[in-house]
This record gives sequence, structure tokens and C-alpha cells, in this order.
Amino acid sequence: MAIAARALGPSPYGPPEGGLRNAADLIVRDAVAYAGRCDPRVSVSGEVVTGGISAVLIGESRRAFAVVLGDRGLGGFTGLLVGSVAVQVTAHARCPVLIARGTARENGPVVVGVDGSPHSDRAVAFAAEEAVLRKTDLRAVHAWTGPASTRAGDMLPLVYDPELVGEDESRLLSEATAGLTERHPDLLVAHRVVRGRAARTLIGQSHGAQLVVVGARGRGGFTGLLLGSVSQALLHHAECPVAVVRAAEV
Repeated sequence: MAIAARALGPSPYGPPEGGLRNAADLIVRDAVAYAGRCDPRVSVSGEVVTGGISAVLIGESRRAFAVVLGDRGLGGFTGLLVGSVAVQVTAHARCPVLIARGTARENGPVVVGVDGSPHSDRAVAFAAEEAVLRKTDLRAVHAWTGPASTRAGDMLPLVYDPELVGEDESRLLSEATAGLTERHPDLLVAHRVVRGRAARTLIGQSHGAQLVVVGARGRGGFTGLLLGSVSQALLHHAECPVAVVRAAEV
């Protein structure tokens, strides 16, 4: 486990040194000591790196299992719900990003948002592993508002039967989580199919959860976006930590 607790930005007067470097070293030492006290079994190292905070963390993400950040740092505007570094790193990181916000309920489940997209598939796998590590249950949640979920480019029907659509949505959720209990025999997986907006549904599910996991983007919206509306909403409004997972090919 490596902690990059401080990245020193460039200065117009030359490289950072003196008091700034000493302050950064102290921050890293305190973070390493605190992490060691949290779990003595974990090997912890720290490093002070010169560079922009977002750029440094995005670079580290190329060889990391996950990047963990607070929702806001010391800079920026106090009224912001989530800081610019958290948003930038979540949008561009090459590994899962966990934003520590809200309150993680020790006995709560890991909640994963499911929509059948490649990002969602990776999120399901990541969430299952987290639930096993945390020795808790996995709650797979799928929200829908209209006709059965379709792939990009599919035509939508003009008339649909909500009951039949609900069955299709339940089938999508079952298929997305198929095989989890074979890979994790002790994992209890609960399914929730909700008719409603995905962002609002998952924010509601974050109450009492240890962690909410979502894909970086779903099947809706613009394909060029690095973060979808649901993941962005959770970064700003979830009541517990949020993990955003990107598909392997991205």
C-alpha cells in the first residue's frame, strides 16, 4: 500500500524546498503512521512527489489497484460538494477510484449499480471482491424508467407493458450478476430492481451502505464523456464512500 499524501506544485521561484518540503514530509509521515495504526498487517509506504496533484495521481493510477481520495482537499471553494482533484482523477484514472465521503456503515452492504454496460460489468466484479474482503453482503441495484434497457442504436418501442418491461429488467440484473456466487461461494447477493432514476435510487441506497460502486459511464448519454451523470451525482451526493470503476478497454 503506497500513500502519496502530498504533491508539490511548481513554483515561479524555482523548485519547492525548505518549509514547504518539510511540511509535505510531515503530512506524509502522519498519513503513513495513521494507516499503520488502522491495520498493522498492511505494509505502508509514503512519498512526496513534485507536480500537479491530479496529474501525479492519474500517473500513479496506471500501476495501481485503486486510488483513494477524500471528497475535498484544503484548497478550492468551501461550498463545493466535491473537489476538482477528486473529479479530475475519477474522470481520467486508469484504475478504480474510491472517494471517501459520507459515513461508511460498518454492518452495511456493498451496493453496486448495474445497467449491463462494460463499465458496469467491471463494477460488479469489483464490488463483489470488496464485499468479500469486507465480509459483508452485496446488493446489486438496477433502476429503470422506461422501455426495457437497450443497447446503443436500438429502436425504442412506442408502446410498452410496464410489467413485461419489469421482467426484462430483472433478467438483465440476474444476467449481470450471474456467476458471482460460483466465484465467491460465501457471498450473499441481493437483487433490487427499482423503477426510478438511477442516480436518485443509488443515492437512496447509499444510506446505510459501506460502499457504493458504479461504472464510470452507463449505456446512456454521450459516448465521449469520461464520467456519466450517475457517477457524477454519486460523487456529489452519496451518503457513503463511492468507488467509480472503468471498463478494461478504456
